[in-house]
Order: sequence, then structure tokens, then C-alpha cells
Amino acid sequence: MDRSLYIAMSGAKQTLYAQTTNANNLANSQTTGFKSDLEQMRSMPVFGEGYPTRVYAMTERPGVDFTPGAIQTTGGDLDVAIKGDGFFAVQAADGKEAYTRAGDLKLTPEGLLQTGTGLPVMGQGGPISIPPAQKMSIGSDGTISIVPLGGNANATVVVDQIKMVKADRQNVEKLTDGLFHVKDQGQPLAADPNVNLIQGALEGSNVNALQAMVDMIELAKNFELQTKVMKNANDNSGASAKLMQMA
Repeated sequence: MDRSLYIAMSGAKQTLYAQTTNANNLANSQTTGFKSDLEQMRSMPVFGEGYPTRVYAMTERPGVDFTPGAIQTTGGDLDVAIKGDGFFAVQAADGKEAYTRAGDLKLTPEGLLQTGTGLPVMGQGGPISIPPAQKMSIGSDGTISIVPLGGNANATVVVDQIKMVKADRQNVEKLTDGLFHVKDQGQPLAADPNVNLIQGALEGSNVNALQAMVDMIELAKNFELQTKVMKNANDNSGASAKLMQMA
């Protein structure tokens, strides 16, 4: 009886893990530049003394869906979106360089250019700092130009250039901070001049909210089925015990 109970128990546990991943995707269906996490299940044998007569379910996150989200025109001077493949380089909370597709930028009162979540945007020599200006523009190659306060409206000054990179998807991983990091704490990626951006636009999340809702219902039904199997295993165990008492 323990075989069916063990299989159902491990399946129910892993279904909850899969539901967590799916719920996180659904919660970020409106998050700028979000890339949905993939998940899959497979059965694994339990090895030990003797033959592997037990199996358990295991949920895996095989990777991330890198499909680009829809580009939405906003007209904002600080809204930028990557055109095609590529990432913006930012400074993560631990001080190391990380990568994101979120281009909802903002300026702090001190002139520091940050993402919408408050992460410094990296330039050619570190975090980008912009002096007071009456006008600012961002070129398709990430070049930031300003018209200084009190200056001639036609006299622009180049301040810095947003660092944009291309990454081999096998060499980067998405961590719990939602950013992409080079695996095994490797060296930061070099800027790629072939990556271009669009000013006045944002890339939306690539999560299909309708599909995520369907998956949530399916996972809930799977969990219910597995709990029923556990109850049946318990009922059968009780019935077997009564038969043994009668004998």
C-alpha cells in the first residue's frame, strides 16, 4: 500500500511547487520585461538497498521562456525597449552586474539613472549619473545626450551610453531577484554594439495570462486527484488491517 501512497504524496508536493512557479508567472503578467519561468515534471526512481521499486515525482525548472513581450508605445523619454535580442546591464543588490529587459527607467534627485525597481543602470564605466539638464534623449545605440541647464537648445552633450549586451542563453540564469546573471559567477558580459533600443516604448511581460489561469486550474485538479489517491491508500490499509484481525 505504501507504493501508491508514496507516489501520490510526492506528486502532490511537486504539484504545489509547480503551482508556485505558475502563480509567480501570473502575478507578473503586467510586469515590464518579465520573462516567464518554465516548469516540468518527471518520475525518478528511489535508489537504495535492493531494487528501485519506488518512484517519486520531481518538478524541474528547465529554463526561462525568452520569447519577447509585446512592445507598447508610451512616448516617455525614459521608457526604452530592447529591439530583438539583448539585455540592459544593471547593478544588482549585491553590487555585481546583472541583466534585465525592463526599460522603465527613472532619474533620482541626485541624477542617478535607475530601473523602475531602483537598480542603477550601467554605462560604459559604471552606474550612469546625469547632470541637471533641460532636455535628455536616448539614441538607438543607448547613447544619452542632454541639453545642459541654461545651454543652447541645439547644443547637445553626450553624457554616457547605456550598456547593452547579448548573452548565450545557456550561460545565464534567472535568480530569485528576477534578474539574469552569468552562471558560476563568471565575468560580466561585454557591451554589444549590435543591440539597439527603442525610446518611448516598453516591452511588456511575455506571460500568457489566459494560459496561466488554465494551468492553475489543471494543477489544482491534479493536486485534488493525488490527495484522493492518498485517502484511498489509507482506506485500503485500514481494510487490510481489519481482514488481518479477522484472520
